[in-house]
Order: sequence, then C-alpha cells, then structure tokens
Amino acid sequence: MTIRKLLQRRIGILNTRQLKVFKFQELATATSNFCGAHMLSQGGFGKVYKGTLSDGQEMAVKRLSKGPIQGLEEFKNEVIVISKVQHRNLVRLLGCCLEGEEKMLIYEYMPNKSLDAFLFDPTKQQRLDWNRRFQIIEGISRGMLYLHRDSRLRVIHRDLKVSNILLDEDLNPKISDFGMARIFGGNEQQASTRRVVGTLGYMPPEYILDGRFSEKSVVFSFGVLLLEVVSGRKTTSFHHLKQSLSLWGYAWQLWNESEMKMFIDPTILNESTPLEEIFRCIQVGLLCVQECARDRPTMSTTLSMLTSKISTLPTPEHPAFTDRRVSTSLDSLTQSLGSSSANRLTVTNIEGR
Repeated sequence: MTIRKLLQRRIGILNTRQLKVFKFQELATATSNFCGAHMLSQGGFGKVYKGTLSDGQEMAVKRLSKGPIQGLEEFKNEVIVISKVQHRNLVRLLGCCLEGEEKMLIYEYMPNKSLDAFLFDPTKQQRLDWNRRFQIIEGISRGMLYLHRDSRLRVIHRDLKVSNILLDEDLNPKISDFGMARIFGGNEQQASTRRVVGTLGYMPPEYILDGRFSEKSVVFSFGVLLLEVVSGRKTTSFHHLKQSLSLWGYAWQLWNESEMKMFIDPTILNESTPLEEIFRCIQVGLLCVQECARDRPTMSTTLSMLTSKISTLPTPEHPAFTDRRVSTSLDSLTQSLGSSSANRLTVTNIEGR
C-alpha cells in the first residue's frame, strides 16, 4: 500500500492529490534528525522544527507528540481544514507525514516566528510601532472574517491567541494551529462539547462553563488579542497592582474613567501617535469581550469598526471575568467547575505555538 493510500485510509481524507506526502527520512534529514538547534517552539502538541529540503526550500515541521487517538484526530482535523482554506493571512500547509506512530505537518516557514516573540520582547517590540501593530490587527481580522464568511468551509478556530499568529519576513500576520478548529455547517450557529480545549485567558465564559462555542467565541479571543497588542501586556500574566483585575478589566476601568491613554504600550507613544485610532481599537476590544455572546459583534462588524467604516461605536457592556485575575491554573478552573459538573465537562489547557 502506498503512503498516500495509507494516509487516506487512516485519517479518512479522500482527496489528497493536492497535498504532498513527505517520507519520514526526508524530514529527518531536513531537520538534522530533529536536533534541538533546529527547534522553533514547543507546546502541548509536540515540537516545531525548521527544516531545509535538498533543493533549499525552507519549511516548518510540526512533529506531534506520540500518544492516544486524540492526537490522530487533531492531526486529521488540521489537515482537512488547512488544505481546504487559502488566504494571505492563514499559514499555508505544504504537506504531511504519517508513518508508524509519527504524525507531522509541514508548513511554510515563518522567519519571524510568532507575534508573542515580538510583542513581549523588550528589544524586538521596538519594531512594532503603532502602524505595524494596526496592520497586524487588521490582517488577523481579515483572516478570521474569511474563515467565518468567505471560505468554502465555515471554520471556528477555538484557540486564537498571540502565540498562534505567525509573522512572515515582512511581519505580515498568518493565523496558525487549526488542530482544535471545528467546521460549521451552513445553518449551524452554535455547537457544544464536553471537552473544552484552548488556552485559559482567551476562552469566553459560555465555553468554559457550558462547553458552548460559536463565531462569537472566537470574537472574544480576538478581543483579548487586540487588547494585548495595544497594551503590550500578556493577558495570562497581567494583574492590576492594587485591584484584582484581568487585562480587559483594567481596560474597562480606564475606559470608564476616560484614561485610556494609560492602557497603551508606552513604547508606541510619541507626538505622532494617532490616539483616537488606538482609543477606537480599545473600545472595539471591549465590545468583543463582553460577557454575553449575543452582545459581541461579528467579525464582519468588528473589521468595519476597526477600519472606521462604522463611524459611531456602540457602548460596551460589562466584560466577562472583569473583577478577578484570569487564572492560568488548570486546577483552579476545574475546581470552579466542580468534579461533578452537571455538564460533565473536561477542560484541557492546550498550549500551542
């Protein structure tokens, strides 16, 4: 049986003609046997290595951890989703490898790694002036709008965060890591799960507490990401010095006090900084993280507000998880849900790129 037929049989993908199937030895050679010097990142899924083929083509090899069937499902999911969607703000899948217990995905190589590597690095963040940050925000929103409205498949990402935004040589953003994504049918507006996956600090309350997710769940994650880009602060490590506030809780407080300038990353403040444009972004971010999903805008409306196609913005309602620190501890979250939750949810804190 050929490797391509084996791939079709094991993960149920019938049309793999446009997907290149790499041999394990080819990838081992390209990454110098997956040596540490070639490793780009490491997460709950496994490790990502830089590889160079014999013809000089550079690529990123995502080697999934060897484990239970769940890993195979996530591998299958990412192959199906990324092989069927194409957009300048989505990472491009070059191929895959499935030999024995090995499961690998091969992507275009992003020389500037991920957004968090720039945004939270004191030296690199100097390259992210406001104009560049706004271009990144706009690019991410256009990629998400494509997934929700314009692609052949309606895709709900479920793990949108700064570390899953890759940057090309020109610092253009590309959304990555679709292992947790779900494809929605034409009339499907919402779905539910008993296995909540994602990254704490980016997940909305209806998803954490009830396992319900929709386009508006991704809008919440985008709002968190937007506020991180404006402030230059990590949502998962932020807490107000005097009050127990989440990052967006702090933004909400400053917005109510008309002190939004205090929320902006000081490294981008100068005489030419377009404060009104940044204030608009903060308000859009607050609209995205509202507690009730029905109050949040769609990605289409979000993009229109960001680009001023909608001139007058609505007033945000109270955000979710405002009055306490957003815990990054899985134990504290599962305790809050209770071991005998009526929904019988299990929560997995997935740390991707």
